[in-house]
Amino acid sequence: MKGIMIQGTASNVGKSLVVTAVCRMLVNEGLSVAPFKSQNMSNYVQVLQDGLEISRAQALQAEAAKVDPTVWMNPIVLKPSSDLKAEVVMLGKTKKTLTGRDYRNSFYETGLAVIKDSLHHLNQQYDVLVMEGAGSPVELNLKNNELVNMKIAELADVPVLLIADIDRGGVFASIIGTLELLSHPERKRVKGIIINKFRGDQSLFAEGIRWIEKNTRLPVLGIIPHIHHTIEREDSYGTEGQVPCPEPPVSTAVDRYDDLAAQIKNHLDWEHMINIINQWDRQ
Repeated sequence: MKGIMIQGTASNVGKSLVVTAVCRMLVNEGLSVAPFKSQNMSNYVQVLQDGLEISRAQALQAEAAKVDPTVWMNPIVLKPSSDLKAEVVMLGKTKKTLTGRDYRNSFYETGLAVIKDSLHHLNQQYDVLVMEGAGSPVELNLKNNELVNMKIAELADVPVLLIADIDRGGVFASIIGTLELLSHPERKRVKGIIINKFRGDQSLFAEGIRWIEKNTRLPVLGIIPHIHHTIEREDSYGTEGQVPCPEPPVSTAVDRYDDLAAQIKNHLDWEHMINIINQWDRQ
């Protein structure tokens, strides 16, 4: 399967926005592209034309990829109904409400099978998958039964890029700590690091880049500043949580996704990223 997975050192480091931009960048290379997030925990969903639901974030990523959103792009949505329970939406339809313990104990194999089937469908239809992880890949209390990070990268057999948020502080510890807690096979799958939400003069971080590359033996593929954009944030889609599928946007020479892609691409080693995708696919 040809693709790449964007994982993060924590939640809210910018995975969704980078995946959105990468979808548009690859489309602009002439490729057919699909976003994929195996499981998303969110009350903000988009109702597709067929009445099925997926996370709003993946619907936006599909729009960036210039394709119609489908349930295969986000086969599982967990919609929290309380601190302990969540409504399980599978392939766009509500199945049941479960506690986290019940979900991990009784629903894991079912979820894994649906994810495998979804990956198969997308692989048959698109040139490249741009996959998004969730939270951190090294939440050790959840790792044995996780359905969204390294387990899925392994299923799809794609390389991983790790994003870290420098704005909140602790970027060095978050990168090193994440890599150290991965198993050896998982660690080998990580092929680069992206620093996100940088403020100020990037030349002042040159020594930091050298330190990261020396101590991780991985390339820093980009330092992305705070980006001004018009893409909705996942936590601001309204109070009801459901967003009807909009009519296709009117084409413009440069739309908001082109603008986002251009801004982020300016701060990435894009050629190196393309090489990572192609070389992994050939090995």
